[in-house]
Amino acid sequence: MTAYERFKNGCYSFAPRFLNGAIAGTVAVTCTYPLDLVKTRMQEQRSHAQRMYRNIVDCFIKVARNEGFRGLYKGYAVNIVLINPEKAVKLAVNDELRHVFKGNNKTIPVTAEMAAGAGAGFCQVIITCPMEFLKIHMQMAGKSQAPADVVGGKSVGALSEAKRPSALQFALGELRNKGIRGIYRGLGATWMRDIPFSLIYFPAFAHFNRMGADETGKAPWQHSILAGCLAGAIATVSVNPCDVIKTRLQALDKDTGKSRYNGILDCIRTTLKQEGITAFFKGCTPRIIVIAPLFGIANTVYLLGVAERLLGREYVPPV
Repeated sequence: MTAYERFKNGCYSFAPRFLNGAIAGTVAVTCTYPLDLVKTRMQEQRSHAQRMYRNIVDCFIKVARNEGFRGLYKGYAVNIVLINPEKAVKLAVNDELRHVFKGNNKTIPVTAEMAAGAGAGFCQVIITCPMEFLKIHMQMAGKSQAPADVVGGKSVGALSEAKRPSALQFALGELRNKGIRGIYRGLGATWMRDIPFSLIYFPAFAHFNRMGADETGKAPWQHSILAGCLAGAIATVSVNPCDVIKTRLQALDKDTGKSRYNGILDCIRTTLKQEGITAFFKGCTPRIIVIAPLFGIANTVYLLGVAERLLGREYVPPV
C-alpha cells in the first residue's frame, strides 16, 4: 500500500501526528522556556557595548531578581500558541516525506532522510519566523528594566510594564506599518538555520534510535529521549552561528525600533569586525540545554503514538 493509499484510507492521517507534535511541544517548551529566554539575551548582547550579563547563570539570576518569575516567561504565550502548529508541521512533514521516499523499499537512503528533514525545516519556517520574531521582542522587552547598578549606575529610561505593548499589539503594529514583511523579518536567516538543523537532526535521531531497537523495531522511551537529546545537541552546535544571525536580525533597536543590520551579510560582517568569530557561538550552551531535551521529548511522545490512542486511529510507526 502506497503512502497516498494509507492516507486516503484513514490508516495514515495527519490529525494524530499534529496532535502528537502539539502535546510534545507544549510540555517541552514549558519546561525549557526560561533557558530559551536566557539564550536570546546572551546572543543579543554585544561585546563592544556595556555588558549587562556576565554569563548564563548571571543572566538567569538578574532576570529572576529584577523581573520576577514572570520575567523568565516573557513571550511564552506567543510561543506556546504557535509552537503547537510549528512542531506539528515539522514532525508530520518529515514523517510523511520519509514514507513517500521509502516507498516499497525495506529501508530509506540517508540522502532521502536528509531531504525529508530539509523539507520539514523549509515548511515549518512559515510559522517559526513570525513566532520567534514576536518571542524575541517580548523576551528583550524586560532587558532595559534592570536597575541602575546592573548597567553601570545609569538609568536606561525603560518603559513601564503598563505602557509596553503586548505581543498582539506589537504584531498588529508591525503589520499595519510594514505589512506582512514586518513579522517575517529574518525569514532568510530562519531558513538558513532551520533547513540545515532538520537535515542533520532527523537522520541522526533515526539512526541513534535504531541502535536501541528490539526485534520489533521499537526502542525504549528512555533510549528515544537520549537519542533525541544527542541528535539535537549535534544539530544545535552545527547551526548556532545561523541562530545568532537570525536573533540579531529580528531584535529591534529599543531607540529606533528598527533592525541594526541591513540583511544577513551586513550582520555577518559587522559581527565579525566588532566581536570576532566567537560571537557566532554565543548562547550555544543554553541553546543545547533548550533544544536537546525539547526534541528528545517531542520525538519520544511522537513515537509513543499518544494521539492515535486518544483519537482511536491505527498507529503507523515512522520509518
